[in-house]
Amino acid sequence: MSESLIERRQRLLGLNVPVFYEDPVHITRGEGVWLWDAAGRKYLDCYNNVPHVGHCHPRVVEAIARQAAVLNTHTRYLHEGILDYVEALTAKIGHGLSQAIMVCTGSEANDIALRMAQAMTGKSGIIATDNTYHGNTAAVSQLSTRREPIGGRAGHVRLVPAPDGLRPIGGSVEGQAEAFAREVGRAIVDLEEQGFGFSGMMLCPVFANEGLPSLPPGFLEPVLGVIRRARGLILCDEVQPGFGRVGGHWWGHEAMGFAPDVVTLGKPMANGHPVAAVVARPDVMEAFREAFGYFNTFGGNPVSCAAAMAVLQVIDEEGLVENARDVGAYLLDGLKALKHPLIAEARGTGLFFGIEFMREDEPAGTFTAEVVEAMRREGVLLNRLGRHGNVLKLRPPMPFSRQDADFALDALARVLKAMPG
Repeated sequence: MSESLIERRQRLLGLNVPVFYEDPVHITRGEGVWLWDAAGRKYLDCYNNVPHVGHCHPRVVEAIARQAAVLNTHTRYLHEGILDYVEALTAKIGHGLSQAIMVCTGSEANDIALRMAQAMTGKSGIIATDNTYHGNTAAVSQLSTRREPIGGRAGHVRLVPAPDGLRPIGGSVEGQAEAFAREVGRAIVDLEEQGFGFSGMMLCPVFANEGLPSLPPGFLEPVLGVIRRARGLILCDEVQPGFGRVGGHWWGHEAMGFAPDVVTLGKPMANGHPVAAVVARPDVMEAFREAFGYFNTFGGNPVSCAAAMAVLQVIDEEGLVENARDVGAYLLDGLKALKHPLIAEARGTGLFFGIEFMREDEPAGTFTAEVVEAMRREGVLLNRLGRHGNVLKLRPPMPFSRQDADFALDALARVLKAMPG
């Protein structure tokens, strides 16, 4: 008997390698917001933020091919590509964050951000929320809450309760911002008393993995004040909300109305080519460069920079930030109009949405998983997130149109009608 693709995968990659869906999809081709499987079936992609400007965008493909045919090497040689790109990128960010380190993954970027905070403060204590993900390195996996690190969490790490729109910290929506700040303040005091000191806090400005709670602009002001007074750094993980995902703004921190000390970037940066970056103020970069010898063989190579530059250009030329705002508002209205007894809340920002399902005040994670599977059968790919996996997650490529939104809404309405709960 011939070996199945799943069996071959397990033999060559090992067991427990994550896949989406109970019946995994064998994807062979992509274009725009659509994917095709090996049998030729077409799926609307409502999940992937890596192909940010659309699967196989011809401008990005051409930029990669053109540069690969000329030169690809590392940054120990001089090359204009990385300089042109960093100049264009930092012009979009502001706040004095004018220098960058190019790497290959968001995990690498966040790892460097932690070391920047250490270099600036001379301390090691770091804070994140208790329901987050910031990457796979040994350092940042200490902050990520999917699985407890072997041997337990390191002593210099503190995790504070994550903001939640339905179950707010402190018991009330109105008092949640101050309650969140108090939790961070207590963690800072504990780190100082334990001898680690406080170097900074790493957060996603829209708290994406925490469940994408509905939080107003200015929500973070109290906690930012606590961090500043303690002389810690604000490390802003823009891997998910960045590059216009939040609609109307290029960055999540911009939408939330604050200025970070360090910004980390990743997944959508080069439309699938492995590119990420850490952007910082010159004083932060100087402290890091003095404290750590750092070089990345592949980070900032000419092909990667060409791909990333093409993405910046396409976002501007095709008006994708504005599209995220306009189509996002349209789709959110449609999601809020859906009727089902288990829908607790539909929420979103730009082209990033969550629908939270609850059953008798308990998270309906199993039901949400069933919705994900049913949507795949309807030809729509999406997933779930949140502490209990009960938040349906929609995060399509940025060229997503109103027509695409209608396709997804119609499919979701059919699925929910067939699943009374």
